[in-house]
Amino acid sequence: MPELPEVETTAALIRPHAEGREILGAEVDWVRSLGGASPDEFAGAVRGATIAAVRRRAKWVVMDLERRGEPSGALLCHLRMTGRLVVDPWEEPPQAYQRVELHLHRAGDRRTRLRFLDVRKFGRFRFAPEGAAALEPLGPEPLGPDFTVERFASDLKARRRALKPLLLDQGFVAGLGNIYVDESLFLAGLHPLRRSDRVPRERVERLHAAIQSTLAAAVEREGSSFDAFYRTPEGQPGSYQHLFRVYGRDGQPCTTCGRIIKKLVVGQRGTHICTRCQPSPRPSRADRP
Repeated sequence: MPELPEVETTAALIRPHAEGREILGAEVDWVRSLGGASPDEFAGAVRGATIAAVRRRAKWVVMDLERRGEPSGALLCHLRMTGRLVVDPWEEPPQAYQRVELHLHRAGDRRTRLRFLDVRKFGRFRFAPEGAAALEPLGPEPLGPDFTVERFASDLKARRRALKPLLLDQGFVAGLGNIYVDESLFLAGLHPLRRSDRVPRERVERLHAAIQSTLAAAVEREGSSFDAFYRTPEGQPGSYQHLFRVYGRDGQPCTTCGRIIKKLVVGQRGTHICTRCQPSPRPSRADRP
């Protein structure tokens, strides 16, 4: 599933082709993409609105809408496993696996089509009348100003959960997924089963830095294309997969110590670790029988 770097890349690349354009109409080929609205309700809600801004929140692409300069809800797109957003010239025919299409126009410019493609039909492209407030329950952005070491340390201390499931919890920190949690925990030298309230301060600082540096490097490389599905809106793969240290490298030597990378299951998610660089946590006295 696309994570923060892939969604950030998607938002950045469609932004110049969508911002400032009026939505003249919409076509829907897969109703479930709309998250419960009918095609007519969706088209009526967005027709005549202008896309004022395109940005990312967690794993969502957010398109803020305006009417006569006033906020008018937002379009929220979650790519899930196989979703893509692309912008095509008006004359281009429909693409394979097209689920939603917006007809866009800006004075003095050519008409274009913003298309949501989704092979497996897991993604969402819905209208939220309350705007981005629909995403308020999500946690802080790991590359944003609110994600400080102090807050991170306090939030970890307040939980009693294994690190990996906690970091995957979008209400705890927004945008992280399987790839970048595995990579960040490796860089911090932390086992994914280490309990959050038992991470020493020095390791908290290392994990905080690892999360931010990993995500920033992945954004710079337009994300990771580890399968055939993730492509940028321009149709290009990301390249961060060439820098993976543990994710997807089970059976290969650790780039730091040479020990073979192992794959285990944590919270029902495939998890990749180096057992030397990320030693198993020792049980506390309270955990012992």
